[in-house]
Amino acid sequence: MEITMPHVPADHTSEYRRATAADAAGVAGVWLASFRAALPTVRRAHTDDEVRAWLEHVVIPGRETWVAQSGDTCVGMMVLHDGWIEQLYLSPGHRGRGIGDGFVDLAKRANPAGLQLWTFQVNGPARRFYERHGFRQAELTDGSANEEREPDVRYVWLPGYGIQPN
Repeated sequence: MEITMPHVPADHTSEYRRATAADAAGVAGVWLASFRAALPTVRRAHTDDEVRAWLEHVVIPGRETWVAQSGDTCVGMMVLHDGWIEQLYLSPGHRGRGIGDGFVDLAKRANPAGLQLWTFQVNGPARRFYERHGFRQAELTDGSANEEREPDVRYVWLPGYGIQPN
């Protein structure tokens, strides 16, 4: 399904589009910088070069990968696959400008029956962000099933979540 992104984030300078092979370096730069800034205590399972290769050769060609671009710079990335937000990372300097909101809106429109995602339990800002967007905690784990061995939480969004009766 091809989705166009009419939502304009609060900074009014970012545009959303599907990633291409030419975006691999920018997507990797966002992923790496965001992971370092948001998750300094989480052990990464792969080197920077392994992350770059995975994004370039596996994720971008094989998954529905979106970028938020400001001018010529990639400032955010999101990966959707089979009803899951698999990745959503923003450049640290571009957080709080509505870009993540735009990505979640896009994901919900592309998956109107519902979405799931995982995030690490220590990532309080991400957890608050998803909860603000109507995602509900569905499962907590000890991290034994993820590569980082970090406790995580699975969130679910279904249409009607967060809607209060009148």
